[in-house]
Amino acid sequence: MVETIYIARHGFRLNWVTSNWKSETGIPRDPPLAAFGLTQAQELADHFLSLPLEERPTAILSSPYYRCLQTAKPVAVALGVPIYVEHGLSEWYSPVVPGTGLHPRPPSATALRAWFPEIDDTWSSIWYPSRKGEDVEEVHDRANGYLSALVPEIERRFPAEHKKILLVTHAATAIALTRELVGDRALAMRVGCCTLTELSRPSDRANVVGEWIVQRLADGSHLKDGSQRDWGFEDIVIANGKVVQDPGSVGTENDLEQPVGLQATSVNSRL
Repeated sequence: MVETIYIARHGFRLNWVTSNWKSETGIPRDPPLAAFGLTQAQELADHFLSLPLEERPTAILSSPYYRCLQTAKPVAVALGVPIYVEHGLSEWYSPVVPGTGLHPRPPSATALRAWFPEIDDTWSSIWYPSRKGEDVEEVHDRANGYLSALVPEIERRFPAEHKKILLVTHAATAIALTRELVGDRALAMRVGCCTLTELSRPSDRANVVGEWIVQRLADGSHLKDGSQRDWGFEDIVIANGKVVQDPGSVGTENDLEQPVGLQATSVNSRL
């Protein structure tokens, strides 16, 4: 049974430092980490390596965005554990402005292995967010649906192997995941780069969501410079009670949006 879930946000992004950056994957809105972010990622790895063996994660599930995989890589190398690419952990984008295209979708796990050989692409993503974006309630619904499928799937495929897992994701998604695990969508939370949330599952509870216990919340004490660039849902712009719409990627108006939502977890489609 999965007993502990660690949730980390990616490190400090290069586009926060300079506008002169290149998308390694070729997709828009996929900046790499800045040098400071790479340092934070190594500090996260050093923290996990300092833990007793029984407290370390034995698998990493990462958003497919380059900055998240860069953050996951040092941990995977330090601990000798695989990275599973999970689109369910992807960035949160607000709903697209009609007629402006769709939001980007990163490459497949197999394609991403060109940059990150630590990826185990035998794991198929079990959830895909809509490329049309999500409002605040929908990103929480995504987190709930994803977790409800993820934990049983890990327990089915690895019945005694992965009791502690690490999710590497983005600020909004990290908050939504934490809120769904504890069962409180009003939980006050701000997440800095490479901060760490730790949640434990009560031994007498079988529920996948709603009853987990917070051991640490967006904690940056393992980082030399502490929590940086923290973000919370209170930072979003709201108009008429709704999150402000976001333009999609130019030229993607006719792209296929599929797959979307929960995927068949027993079939390895290598998507």
